[in-house]
Amino acid sequence: MEDAVRHNCGFCVAHTLHDAYSFIRSLQHRGREAAGIAAVGEGRIDVIKWAGGVDRFDITDLHKIFPSPNYHTYMAHVRYATRGSKDEILDDAHPHVLGGQVEDRGNHILIRDCEMAAVHNGQVDLSHFSDLDLARTKSSCDTEALLYLYRRDGEQEFLRKVPGAYSMAIADWRKRDVIVMRDRTGIKPAVLGWKDGKYGVASEDIAFRKNGGDFIEDLDPGSIYYLSPEGDYSKESIVEPKRSHCFFEWNYIADVDSNLNHLSARRVREVLGEILAEEFHPDDADVVTFLPRCPEVAARSYARSVGLPFVPMFYKMRGERSFQGSNAKDRKTSIDSNLHVLPGLRAQLAGKTVVLIDDSIIRGNNSIRARQLLYEQLGVKKAYLVSYTPPVGIVGDDGVPRGCMFGVDMPPEPPEGEGFVARGRDTDEISRKMGMPVVYVTVPGMLRAFARLGLGSGDLCTYCIGGSHPFIDCEPITVDKVQLDLLSSPARG
Repeated sequence: MEDAVRHNCGFCVAHTLHDAYSFIRSLQHRGREAAGIAAVGEGRIDVIKWAGGVDRFDITDLHKIFPSPNYHTYMAHVRYATRGSKDEILDDAHPHVLGGQVEDRGNHILIRDCEMAAVHNGQVDLSHFSDLDLARTKSSCDTEALLYLYRRDGEQEFLRKVPGAYSMAIADWRKRDVIVMRDRTGIKPAVLGWKDGKYGVASEDIAFRKNGGDFIEDLDPGSIYYLSPEGDYSKESIVEPKRSHCFFEWNYIADVDSNLNHLSARRVREVLGEILAEEFHPDDADVVTFLPRCPEVAARSYARSVGLPFVPMFYKMRGERSFQGSNAKDRKTSIDSNLHVLPGLRAQLAGKTVVLIDDSIIRGNNSIRARQLLYEQLGVKKAYLVSYTPPVGIVGDDGVPRGCMFGVDMPPEPPEGEGFVARGRDTDEISRKMGMPVVYVTVPGMLRAFARLGLGSGDLCTYCIGGSHPFIDCEPITVDKVQLDLLSSPARG
């Protein structure tokens, strides 16, 4: 996965602080820029958010800040910046709130007595809301604006009006239950789980299963779940689902052992490796490897299918995903300092031809670093760079530049210097730019992998690789003027 691309966030709702903390730690792969927790009690909502990974704030001291007798539910979040300023990490971090007394401690922020708070996974296109007055918002994030919309219209009308992309939870001091919504397309994942006799929600089932809980079900798209202080839940279906799940969740974003919408990420990657083997099997290849760490499952599957030895060649000092850095310099530093070749391999690999499996090729920086290591340090004769995701960011057959506006930081019109390597280039031109032969799985091939596992192309969002817009057939959005005036509702604190 490329260094300059970041994916969506992760969130959870739990009934103990310890569980909320453990769940977002298990979702750390979804974001490392910032973390935050909203503690919900009877008539009160208190929030903390801090820069960096979950472990940057010790759970022991979080218990001191949020003594358990005062609260019954906790919403937690890990974030990277899809929408919002990358240099205002704490302001834009979740939970987002309305009202409250803010105490800025430099590397963390405390907000007491909030009116409401929200955590959100996804990205909502605010151009839909041309009459939404954003003058009073304190951040540049869509989540805060959506809170104002919820406050005026309520959760049911919100779900009817906003087609996607969001899985989100809202705590409102006027209500006992925490509200959880998943948009009608289900483009972003979310699951209902059970732990210690109480129900909760998380972005992936792995958060429950790694921490002694159980997966119950994927949240139904177009539905609202109400989580009570006692740990029960109820559900209301509000709009008809129009499923358009993000294929990139299985290809890369999700934990390899997560199951999304009843489909195993591990099995998807295994079958993608098999499809690659069907489509590409060079006669001169000697060995198969992968760019750590996500493509390992697909690379092993590919090696088995083509009958070539599988040899790990790289290691990382840290498990961080380089693309989640806050800026280009941070991302480059992460690549250069983190990606290395394993010792003692040169004698085995010098003069060999390597098939290097990657999950995607977006901008190419990570792949170029890998090529340099293969040729200069291991002395390989030739390396094929093979992606089990088709070219991303191309211009579609309809003439519209592709990318993602739904929770993955791949805007169709990227900033200067962060363009898509595949845009405007054929495979030969991409290969010349990368300095090695580049091969992509075909779009029909990738969709065939999902179909083999029971998920048809009609249930997937493929916009970034040339498919149709996931909301194109959704109901028109009509939103009246929303005045973002803090004085229009009861003050908190």
